[in-house]
Amino acid sequence: MTHCLIVGAGLAGAVYARQLAETGHDVDVIDKRDHIAGNCFDYVHETGVRVHRYGPHLFHTSNSRVVDWFSRFTDWVPYEHEVLARLPNGRLCPMPVNLDTVNAVFGTDLEHPEQVQALLAQKSVPRDRIVSADDYLLAHVGPELTNLFFRPYTAKMWGMDLSKIDAAVVRRLQIRTTRDKRYFPNDTFQALPAEGYTRAFERILDHDRIRVTLGKAFSKELAERYEVCFNSMPIDEYYDFDLGELPYRSIRFHLSAVAVEEAQPHATINYTDASPYTRETWWHTLPGHWLSKNSHVLRTIEEPCDYRVNGMERYYPIKTSDNLYDGVYDRYAERGASDEHTYFIGRCGTYQYLDMHQVINQSLVHVGKWLGMEP
Repeated sequence: MTHCLIVGAGLAGAVYARQLAETGHDVDVIDKRDHIAGNCFDYVHETGVRVHRYGPHLFHTSNSRVVDWFSRFTDWVPYEHEVLARLPNGRLCPMPVNLDTVNAVFGTDLEHPEQVQALLAQKSVPRDRIVSADDYLLAHVGPELTNLFFRPYTAKMWGMDLSKIDAAVVRRLQIRTTRDKRYFPNDTFQALPAEGYTRAFERILDHDRIRVTLGKAFSKELAERYEVCFNSMPIDEYYDFDLGELPYRSIRFHLSAVAVEEAQPHATINYTDASPYTRETWWHTLPGHWLSKNSHVLRTIEEPCDYRVNGMERYYPIKTSDNLYDGVYDRYAERGASDEHTYFIGRCGTYQYLDMHQVINQSLVHVGKWLGMEP
């Protein structure tokens, strides 16, 4: 039996805590925030609507192991997410780009995937090498769609042009030649926790060998009291930034109550304009979120920014086309690998953009290796 410290009560920390506790280890979980669940945290607002404080968290995966593990702590409500983009003329069209998006932008009346493929091939600009997001999009959809949907959104979201962003950032957004409007068309399991994420986290952390302390910051002096530390804090901060800073984008979330008769029936609408805002989410449209129907519902509008001007809230690691910051992270990770007492976990600990299912899978694998349960 080992006395373990886990820094962070988010998804990675919760998975580690539960797995360690169930194998006989004592676990102390600390978090500097005043709540568990990390960025998955949700709550029921006084309007009777459940809201995700840190933006929409939509669970989707094809990994049955992840589904089976998380399903131990929650029931599910099926939900397949769809996103619309508002064009400059006010018209709404599907996002990512599909057949109907192409018709809306180009004024065409295409009906078949082959026609969309032919049009996009005509519009595309061949590139010798695909390095940046700009290269990828120009080669696949051409300048019109790139400049309408992706360039202004990217400038707001990442604070830099598409030409500076790694192509991997936009490869996640598949271009569809059919009318499929689903945001995650290839994932076999798509759902939301029936009672919310916070309730699921309460169940994960409900174990005799787990003790949670909120509002408590990490210190190396504290960690020295434990035999091992699994740490989800930013790895560069842990090492006092002595190899350089790893930058992140952050989000300001503007929550407001809107009269029901003025509310949108759509879950998420992306903005293509030059405003500083990227999208809006209408929480009452998500299943299991409109718990008490009153006169108002809730909308969150997102405003990306540098994390240093938003209370050091780190959300998205910045991935540039020259991989500059990955090199900085690699040097930190090499140092961390030689420390047999501290293991870095989660998005900030490993400087990766990870969806929820990826965090769960990564955590199950890595803690399993530590426990000797994984090869």
